[in-house]
Amino acid sequence: MAVRQVASIHFKNFVSKAWSPIDPDETRKIPEGDKSMVRENILGFVTQLPPLLRAQLGESIKTLILADYPEQWPSLLHWVTHNMESQDQIFGALYVLRILSRKYEFKSEEERIPLYQIVEECFPRLLNIFSTLVQIVNPPIEVADLIKLICKIFWSSIYLEIPKQLFEPNIFNAWIVLFLNLLERPVPLEGQPSDPDARKAWGWWKVKKWITHILNRLYSRFADMKVHKPESKAFAQMFQKNYAGKILGCHLQLLNAIRTGGYLPDRVINLILQYLTNSLTKNSMYQLMQPQIDIILFEIIFPLMCFNDNDQMLWDEDPHEYVRKGYDIIEDLYSPRTAAMDFVSELVRKRGKGNLQKFIQFIVEIFMRYNEASIEVKPYRQKDGALLAIGTLCDRLKQTDPYKAELERMLVQHVFPEFSSHVGHLRAKAAWVAGQYAHITFSDQDNFRKAMHCVISGLRDPELPVRVDSVFALRSFVEACKDLDEIRPILPQLLDEFFKLMGEVENEDLVFTLETIVDRFGEEMAPYALGLCQSLAAAFWRCMASSEADDEVEDSGALAAVGCLRALSTILESISSLPHLFIQIEPTLLPILRRMLTSDGQDVYEEVLEIVSYLTFYSPTISLDMWSLWPLMMEALNDWAIDFFENILVPLDNYISRGTEHFVTCKDPDYQQCLWKGLSSVMTDQNMEDSDIVPAPKLIEVFFQNCKGQVDHWVEPYLRLTIDRLRRAEKPYLKSLLVQVTVQLLYAGYVLFSVRNYINQNHYHIYFYIL
Repeated sequence: MAVRQVASIHFKNFVSKAWSPIDPDETRKIPEGDKSMVRENILGFVTQLPPLLRAQLGESIKTLILADYPEQWPSLLHWVTHNMESQDQIFGALYVLRILSRKYEFKSEEERIPLYQIVEECFPRLLNIFSTLVQIVNPPIEVADLIKLICKIFWSSIYLEIPKQLFEPNIFNAWIVLFLNLLERPVPLEGQPSDPDARKAWGWWKVKKWITHILNRLYSRFADMKVHKPESKAFAQMFQKNYAGKILGCHLQLLNAIRTGGYLPDRVINLILQYLTNSLTKNSMYQLMQPQIDIILFEIIFPLMCFNDNDQMLWDEDPHEYVRKGYDIIEDLYSPRTAAMDFVSELVRKRGKGNLQKFIQFIVEIFMRYNEASIEVKPYRQKDGALLAIGTLCDRLKQTDPYKAELERMLVQHVFPEFSSHVGHLRAKAAWVAGQYAHITFSDQDNFRKAMHCVISGLRDPELPVRVDSVFALRSFVEACKDLDEIRPILPQLLDEFFKLMGEVENEDLVFTLETIVDRFGEEMAPYALGLCQSLAAAFWRCMASSEADDEVEDSGALAAVGCLRALSTILESISSLPHLFIQIEPTLLPILRRMLTSDGQDVYEEVLEIVSYLTFYSPTISLDMWSLWPLMMEALNDWAIDFFENILVPLDNYISRGTEHFVTCKDPDYQQCLWKGLSSVMTDQNMEDSDIVPAPKLIEVFFQNCKGQVDHWVEPYLRLTIDRLRRAEKPYLKSLLVQVTVQLLYAGYVLFSVRNYINQNHYHIYFYIL
């Protein structure tokens, strides 16, 4: 099996690179005869292989379908429909149909035309198979796997637009009846894994997840009564009338598991709560929900907001993962707690009358019970949920009477005491809530100071999550602080804590807080600038390493990396009047700039160019090491970075205007030749839009204004280049810039003899544009 697995991976990788290579010079092209042989034989292996190998084969089939269907592989659809009729081959047919439908999941309407034929040919058979599977009594787990494939096929086919074949009421009704049947049906107890991770991945729970996914998509995208297409509007009315309420009833029934201590996967809870949240804005749906709103709010939503066993286990065993999940945007998309917070926010925003008062009264009662209970039986987790609720409703409470007048007292009585709690998660939540309310007007400034100093003390808390939540809160206090003398005396210690924390976690909120401090204190940060830059550079490299090593943290790592670069820019701006510091900082930043000015840095290119701009403008002189970045920028401009031309213009201007002597005299590399190559390539490109090349004439002006009298031999080539592009220019602004360059060259007297013959030949063009 190990050898077969290696073979399957090698085959997948080879097909991925060589089946339809992007590089036209790719030497490993597969001959058409071999391609045909693969297409004729590969599908038969789907049902023969074990799941471990089938996953690799599926990726290979995906590559073939993306490249060849329908033009080079017209027989594929026939193979699928034929095998859907065969009892032994149904899984293989559905497996391939899933890959085929996924090709069109995100395609525009014009590109989805082949999908309509797929739906026409396959969906009647697919519905029959689906119906047969649903009717099986005591179905084995293999049936769940087949139903899950059918759900995925349906999902991909309706993701952007519902195919017209499904608009037919009887056909659509048949699908929805089967979905609701499965949604209402209890999940079999036999065979359920006891391990939580294995259980949520179990086939029958996956079926529930995909059905709620599909029903949410239909409801949120296609059941909007404001749609303009006639057929879509009719569908929206039909869905609202016939199905939306039934789905809501099924969802509420499923959520009862939370009240009774039953099991429901986090993703399913999240999707159901999204459906409920979307329903709040629709009167007919809210009327159905209203009789049960207290049960929903106090017995389902609020328990989800409270600290739970899983939180405690993660807090104790892996605090770094607890922090990552708490601040990960992707995690928020799947989190029941985030969905519960969204429901509460939308409820008080759209249906606040009565509900806000009722919910706040519920929270106050929890606060009172907590205060009155002895330390052994205090409801710590409920207090945590109540604090989360108060923080979530911050914006609404700050604007609503009578609550806005009571916020300071609420903080003093119910939040501040938790800064010294022996329960770590309450210390963390107190810091977070204090940060949410840092911008309110305190009648007693001592309360503001107390809260801020408690948050600052949290940076030294023994528990990592408390330290991170304190950093998040500190940002708000620094922004709201009117008297920086409150922070100034402890600034060195504060920065030390930041440096320690940056060595422990990669968190963009930490970097944003540091950026806020630098921005508020400005030049006062000078003594700490080098240390800050070194810490941020080290944090940047850690973020890059973690995102490259683990695909799951790629997004959060990239966000933190962007935060590091933004903070570096803020530091450089704050010390702009102290040029000698740039000499000290430059060696720390150069490795980052060298790496990220290549295609590796496409996602952060603007931020990197901003740092280069600061270093080339404020340093006393431009060092030879900084000059080594010029070829990287020009290479990127010629290759892939034309969208960043306006950003590239700034550092190039600095190089030419502040390092003119080196620019003119250096021949290895030849910067003048490099500039000419880049600008001529851009300006002669027939496919380049006027808006794309606006920086080019600006750069030509910079070149001749700063190198006056030293580059006469370039006048004629640039004049020819400018006038040739002027003939094709359409946008008035670009025309104006090109005329300006032409006039500058002529008026300054640079052209004299070298251009005289060109004027004689083309005088009517030049004089016309000058006039």
